[in-house]
Formats: sequence, structure tokens, C-alpha cells
Amino acid sequence: MAKNVPVELKMSFHQHYQAMWPFIKPYTFRAILAVLISIPIGALDSVVALSLKPYMDIVLVDKSAQSPTYIPFLIIAFTSIQGGLNYAATYLTTWVGTKINHDVKRALFKKLLCLETSFFDDNDSGVVIQRFSTDTDTACTGLLENLKTFLSRFFSSVSLVCVLIYNSWQLSIIAIIFLLGALLPLTSVKRRIKHSIAKSVEETTKIYTNYNETHNGNKTIASYNLQSYMYAKFDATLKIIFKLTMKVVQRTGWMTPLMHIIVSAGIGGVIWYGSTLIVEGKISAGNFVSFITALVLLYTPIKSIGKSFNNVQISFLAIERIIDILNIKPQIEDNPHAKTLRKISKNIEFKHVGFEYVPNVPVLKDINLNIKAGSNVAIVGNSGGGKTTLVNLLPRFYDATCGQILIDGVDIKKYSLESLRSHISVVFQDNFLFSGTIRENILLGKPDASEKEIMEVLKLVYLDTFVAGLEHGIDTEIGERGTSLSGGQKQRLAIARALIKNAPIVILDEATSALDNKSEAVVQKAIENLMKNRTVFVIAHRLSTIKNAEQIVVINDGKIVEIGNHEQLLKNNGAYASLYNAQFKNA
Repeated sequence: MAKNVPVELKMSFHQHYQAMWPFIKPYTFRAILAVLISIPIGALDSVVALSLKPYMDIVLVDKSAQSPTYIPFLIIAFTSIQGGLNYAATYLTTWVGTKINHDVKRALFKKLLCLETSFFDDNDSGVVIQRFSTDTDTACTGLLENLKTFLSRFFSSVSLVCVLIYNSWQLSIIAIIFLLGALLPLTSVKRRIKHSIAKSVEETTKIYTNYNETHNGNKTIASYNLQSYMYAKFDATLKIIFKLTMKVVQRTGWMTPLMHIIVSAGIGGVIWYGSTLIVEGKISAGNFVSFITALVLLYTPIKSIGKSFNNVQISFLAIERIIDILNIKPQIEDNPHAKTLRKISKNIEFKHVGFEYVPNVPVLKDINLNIKAGSNVAIVGNSGGGKTTLVNLLPRFYDATCGQILIDGVDIKKYSLESLRSHISVVFQDNFLFSGTIRENILLGKPDASEKEIMEVLKLVYLDTFVAGLEHGIDTEIGERGTSLSGGQKQRLAIARALIKNAPIVILDEATSALDNKSEAVVQKAIENLMKNRTVFVIAHRLSTIKNAEQIVVINDGKIVEIGNHEQLLKNNGAYASLYNAQFKNA
């Protein structure tokens, strides 16, 4: 399991209740009403058994007496009432369960949106789907349905036990002893299945990941003929899940047949001793028939309660996993006294900044950099040297392991995340587009942008001609992740989204990498216009695009090895000159 999602909490029923109470509280009245309705649902089970005593005594023992014809009608009437109440309880528990389910999902999704980038580095899509969605269905819907069943059976059992005692306290002792014996194995269910269920959840997340990778990587799978490889991975996971499922059955499946045997022994003991009591005249035939009927009604659900109890325990384990998620404290969050960043008037400074993705494996080492507000900085260097990591620290996708990043002399950790990020536009190397239209994706940068502004940025990124040729223009659906667009079109649409945001800081991480020469030239002009009166960080592999940068920072292996402009660095004949000359030779 991913390291950020703990699974080993041990929670009591009281702790489960406390953790879920904020979600249950708004629906307390309906939930209590559903519980109260379950009382007569279960209690009415005793009516049939109780009515058999006078009926059997009068009809079978005293054959001359008139048959009480009202009893069958009374049974039908009570059964009809029970059916109506059962429907009402089902409706209420479903209503409450669905409401709680959706509220928990809202809370989990809100938590998901607040988690830092490192969480998604550590947890794949399968973990997210399982832990933030599927577990909620298991916990809320499954638990309430089984809880309704348990409540009705509990009150049914209480009323039937009263019928047993009413008819014969001697036989009741035997029946209750065997009943407790049948229920005893259930006390160890959770302990028996917890580890297997946790492992099963972990493997199930891999199934979701397989589906997601097959969808997103379908071209790669086809081009590399990976069908057999992907199938083998999927099949191996299913085999592990099968073994875990059977392990749960091995540990709990014997409970139901064992309970069946114990219950049958109890009925046998009652029949044997009951016959003696009838002969001795201590109970009537009506008492005995009523007692046996109540006992069968009591024991029948007990024989199958093992499976339902397993499901309840699985729901409790799902609740534990949900609480684990809700208790995750984001590593990157607002300072309690966070300031609002209003404007950037002086500079951005990196002071002795270091960063590690993995402890003791530094990616950035003692970075010292001072960027004047309104200037443009190009960051170049060898692959994997830390260029993207450096700019990712500015909007606090990650926090520096050591050192400080200052805006106008104030540590960025003292600014609210919202105000900090609202001042930064980012075009990533691997841009993500959302399902929807071209218009909707652009408006993510500025929700209140006018039609004129949208068309202006489309022109700046060389998409105006393309959009004009579409039947629905900027209202054209682009599909999930922009599947209907080419790589270059996706890149330019992402640039348009950043342009329209009009933020004072712009980060361009290989922003022109997917463009052909003609498109790159046009977008480069737009970028040059964007640089005016803004602080711009450009990460570029093509050094020809950053010749005019006021400052070029060369980072190799996590360290700054050179700083200067294009002409200065070429004269130095150092790392930058080597990179530049290598590109010219390969051009």
C-alpha cells in the first residue's frame, strides 16, 4: 500500500461512531426513525408464535370448543403491518445511507483536492479510486443495509426470547445456551479477516490502475505489442485476489455450518426435554408448539448471520480506511496566519535552497538565485539535473527541504496558497486538458474572460485558424485529456490557458517542446509579449529560444554551475557553451 495511506488503525465501535458522527448528524432524525421502525418489524415476528398457543390448545386439545377464527386474520393483519414497516425502513435506510455516502465522498474529494503533489507521486490512480470512492460505498451503503437487517433481527430475537420464556422457562435455558454457543465464533471475525481484506484492497487498486493504464496507454500498448504483457499483469492480480478471497472463506466460511449444527442440536434438545415436560403436565401442547415455532423463527436467521456479520466487519474496515484518509494532514498547507500576496514589486530570491524527493538523495543543492521582478530567466542544463524541480518549488507543489524562497523578502510559506498560486501561470511539459470544450479549458485560466479575450489568446498561440475551421468553434468538445487534439494543439491550448490568466509570474516548462518550427515561432512571439513587465521562468531544451533571456541559469546535477546572459556564457566556454555548440552541431 502506498506509504501516505496508513491501514493499521485499530478502532472500536465507539471510535467508528465518533468518526462518522459528523456525517450522520444531519440525518439523525431519519436514522433514528429507521431504527425505531425496526423495533416493531422484529417484534411482530413473535405474534405468529404467540398466537399458536391458544389456537393449538383450543383446536387440538379441546376439540369441542369453537375454533377462534379471528387468529388467522390477526396473523395476516400483523404480517401486512410488518411488510409496510419493512418498506418504510428500507426506504429510510437507503435515503440516509445514500446521503451519508455522498457527504463522505464530498469530504474525501475535498481532501483529495487539498493534498500535495507528493501524495499523487506516491499513490497511483487505483489507490485513489479505491480509497476515495469504492470504500465509501462499502462503508456507508453496505453498513446501513446490514445494520437494518441486524436491528430487525435483534428486536425479533428479543421478542421471540420473551415468547420462549413465557411458554417455558426451563426450555428457554436450553435454547439460550445453544444460541450463545452459536454466536460465540462471531467474536473473532474481524481479527480473522482484517489482514486478508487489507491485502485484497491493495490488490484491487492494481485492477483499477490496469484499466486506467490500458485506457491512457492504448497506443503504446498497440505499438509495442504489449497485449500479452498487460493481460499477464491483470491475470496475476486476479489470481492473488482469488487466493485472498478464498483465505477469507477459509477463516470464516466454517462459521455458518457450525452455527447450523449448534442450532440444530439446540432444537433437538428442546424437543427431547419438551416431550418430558408435556408428559409431566408442566406445559401444554399449545405451549410446546408455540415454543418450537418461536425457536425456529429465532434460530433460522442465526444460522445465516455469519455471512451478514462478515459484511458488517468489512464495512467497519472500510470505515477505518476512510478515517485514515480524512485524518491525513496535508504536508503543504496555509500558515495559520498566512498573508495575502497582493503584488510582486521587488524580487524573487532562492536562499540556500535544497530539495530531496527521497531522504538523503538530494535533487537540488544549495541553490542561491536572485531574480528581479519583471525579468525573464531561462533555466537550462542536463536532463534530470533539477530544472523542473526548481520551478515546482515556487508555487509550492513541493516545499524546499532546506533554505528559503522569498518574494519581496517574505518567505512564500507565509503567503496563502491561493494568493501565491493566483500570481503564477504554469505551462507544464506534460500538459493536462480537462474533458469539455476549448472554451471551458481556456476559461479555467480566467472564468470571466470575454469572447474577445479568448479569441486574442487563440490567435497568439496559433490556434485561431484551427478553431475557425471547426463546426462548433471554441465550443467544440475535445474529449478526455484532449484526445481529439494533436500533441501540438494540446500544448498551444495549455499556453492559451496560461496567457489568459495574465499572472505576474509565468513558468514555461518546455512550453514549446511539442510544436513544429512554424508554430514555435508564433508562440515564441506571444511569449515575448507575455514577458513584458512579468517575471518569467523558461525551461527550454532548445537553446535557440532563450537567447534573449536576461539571465540564463545553468543547473547540472542539482547545482548552479553558471549564471549570465547568452553572450557572456558563450564567452565563458563552460557548460552552457558545450550545450549550445552540441545543439548547433546536431542541427
